[in-house]
Amino acid sequence: MSRTINSRTKRTIEASKEVFADCRLENGAMVAANPTREYYPKEAKHYFYVWPRDASYACIAADLLGLESFQEGFFRWCLQRAEGFGDSGLFFEKYYPNGLKALGRFQPDQTGSVLLAIEHHYRDNLEGALEFEEMIKKAADGLARAWNGKSFSLVANDLWEERLAFTDLEENFTYSLAACIRGLECAFEMIPDCDECENWRGAAEEMRMRLDQHFSGGHFVRSYGKLTDRRIDASALGLVYPFAIYEADDPWIVSTVEEIERRLVVLDGPLKGGVRRYEHDEYDGWMYEGVHRRKGAGAWPLLNFWLSIYWAQRGDLKRARGYYDWVLERTDGYIPEQIFDNHLQVPVSPLLWSHAMFVVASRFLRYL
Repeated sequence: MSRTINSRTKRTIEASKEVFADCRLENGAMVAANPTREYYPKEAKHYFYVWPRDASYACIAADLLGLESFQEGFFRWCLQRAEGFGDSGLFFEKYYPNGLKALGRFQPDQTGSVLLAIEHHYRDNLEGALEFEEMIKKAADGLARAWNGKSFSLVANDLWEERLAFTDLEENFTYSLAACIRGLECAFEMIPDCDECENWRGAAEEMRMRLDQHFSGGHFVRSYGKLTDRRIDASALGLVYPFAIYEADDPWIVSTVEEIERRLVVLDGPLKGGVRRYEHDEYDGWMYEGVHRRKGAGAWPLLNFWLSIYWAQRGDLKRARGYYDWVLERTDGYIPEQIFDNHLQVPVSPLLWSHAMFVVASRFLRYL
């Protein structure tokens, strides 16, 4: 049963459908933002690339909106066009719409996210997922093969594309590991009886044991290994949604969210109530005459929606609506990557991933 929604929420739902349509290309690619549209600010960095992660969240949101023409086209694009996938079974950092790699760094969460998106789309009819059996097997095999028992055998990039995890340091990013665990679990849920399944299960179990070690000093750390990055990162919310590795009321998660709110939620000024990615974030996505400015990050709407999802799962709808409304009070239907406390820095807007998280949060608040 849906709740009564206000005009601002209705307007943003309709804008989300428009953004999804604009970011979906004829060949099945789903770009992170479409700078060819009139609403796109010319001063913002262009995001006319496919990040499999962003597109996977959009597929999940499209399921919730009842948009059925998006997902299969994107899954086929991944199988048929993503450069290197056929050989490695892995998705890398980002791609041009034609499928060529724009950057070829390994990001483990990209592959896990695609597997999750397939399972989510066919959750009520898992046999339907067998249309993409080849891709599921390749992706799960790729993750299991790249895992050496403690870390990945390839240098791994984090989801924010700002830090690397090195094999010799036996290092993993918390969010990335959670994405891969859930992706592998989705694979053997969709294809439970196959020769490769035990390899997938074994890798997922080893990753889970490793992930438990990431809880240190009262919260989940950003990365864990011989050298540990103990800073808090808002992406740790992914351990609850969408990857469901831990319950929302698990004591480890509760204390991690307390740290996220203490350190990353803006406490005063024009951005009070907004959420930052991690401490000392500098990325702003602002271009001027071809130069990236990096004058300091703003608050990220998708993280507000992520905290809204978390508190909705905890049953605290008042708190969930607070994070949700913070964004809608500062936007006009189109949701940017970031919101700044000045009129100089110009964000990427609208961002597909921001709209996807808005849709998911709307569902948890029963506005859909």
